[in-house]
Amino acid sequence: MRQRTPAPAPDIDGSLIRRGDPGYENARTDAVWNEVVPRRFPALVMRAASEEDVAHAVRYARTQGLRISIRSGGHNWSGSPLRDDGLLLDLSRLRRCALTPATAAAPATATVGPGATGRHLVATLTPHELAFPVGHCPSVAVGGFLLSGGLGWNSRAWGASCADVQEIRAVTADGRTVTCSETEHADLFWAARGAGPGFCAAVTRFRLTLHPHPASIMATSLSFPLAEAARVTGWAAPLARRLPPYVETAFVLVPSAKPADTAAPGSRITVAATAFATTQQEALAALDPFADCPFGELAVARQLPGPTSFAALHEGAAAVWPPAHRYATDTLWSPESYETQLTRMADAMARAPSGKSLVLAPVQPVSQVPALLRNMAFAPLGESYLVCYAVWQDPAEDKANTRWLREAMAAVDPQRNGCHYIAETDLEADPARARRSYAPATWDRLQEIKAQWDPENLFHSYLAP
Repeated sequence: MRQRTPAPAPDIDGSLIRRGDPGYENARTDAVWNEVVPRRFPALVMRAASEEDVAHAVRYARTQGLRISIRSGGHNWSGSPLRDDGLLLDLSRLRRCALTPATAAAPATATVGPGATGRHLVATLTPHELAFPVGHCPSVAVGGFLLSGGLGWNSRAWGASCADVQEIRAVTADGRTVTCSETEHADLFWAARGAGPGFCAAVTRFRLTLHPHPASIMATSLSFPLAEAARVTGWAAPLARRLPPYVETAFVLVPSAKPADTAAPGSRITVAATAFATTQQEALAALDPFADCPFGELAVARQLPGPTSFAALHEGAAAVWPPAHRYATDTLWSPESYETQLTRMADAMARAPSGKSLVLAPVQPVSQVPALLRNMAFAPLGESYLVCYAVWQDPAEDKANTRWLREAMAAVDPQRNGCHYIAETDLEADPARARRSYAPATWDRLQEIKAQWDPENLFHSYLAP
């Protein structure tokens, strides 16, 4: 039986690695930031070096009958970029960031490649006194982050990060490179602001509206024994909603914490608040209510308000989500209160097999202003929101940690009436995970746009069990 002769490689500036080639396994595992790398094996890995490479890759995949998956930074916890037998299009080298200064008629903008990380964007913008609601973890690339909506720093004031996407350039399934905005290919532009890993094209650049850099960023926190979760959330959640929108407040639950000066080690709930203000006085005034906790004597640790920066916030986040670890993650938008949800989660945290695991629950994580939610597939879908991260290092503990995550998420959503955030949800938990990350009408419209722009299903859609 004659073997099929491999097609010649496309004319690209980047690299094409076939399964079986030296370096293939490194290219495959590098496509996932998580140390838990699914046993799924693309036939080829294309590392694009330019927008032209992306177009060549799409046309090549069509001629070879290969489906395409896409990686920008690899932070999708479920490993969506890894699919069997197709072409993995790696955009992580497309990192260019070019600034256009503000004018009297328009704000400053940045044209950014999908592989640019939040850390890189902060380093580029800060010297120009500009800012953008980048992801909380510094190594998250903007590609998957913006396509999923983006819950970034100061999103309660600035809105979902995708609200600042003015325009995208994308290679479509028929090999064309198109510009999409509110006035040009508006349906694809709408989908690009929230469709996440199910988006039906390859985005090669984003044009972003930028914000003036906050003149003062101040942070404070209080930590309590986890047994006080109901009392802490009952006090802090209503307080957080009353604060100015430029104050970001989050609960963090951990099953194991280092001993404080006045307390033994143990599980903790922390209330952390950061103000992104125009003056230091304004920031301190906004954070002042946290100093007046009615049961403050129960706090086992307290960080007084002090100055910080986007770079410092990223350093702190990098310690919470360290590289070279194993992760399983899921999200929940719920119609129930933080008090109800985090009290349930506190019980689950007591059984966590890894002391590195955590729950992050930002209060009102994104602006509710209608103008900042228009014309996008993304939408907040509940009264409360949390993300549960199982974090560990030993591969022998994979099953125990994955099982704990799924049991914990079932415990906080016993009626199964919650929704999810596509960027970080456990897509392999059940077949409805992707669909339940959108309002029904939004999901239907996404399917219609997919059928119009990618009728042959060239681009892989959402990962499922």
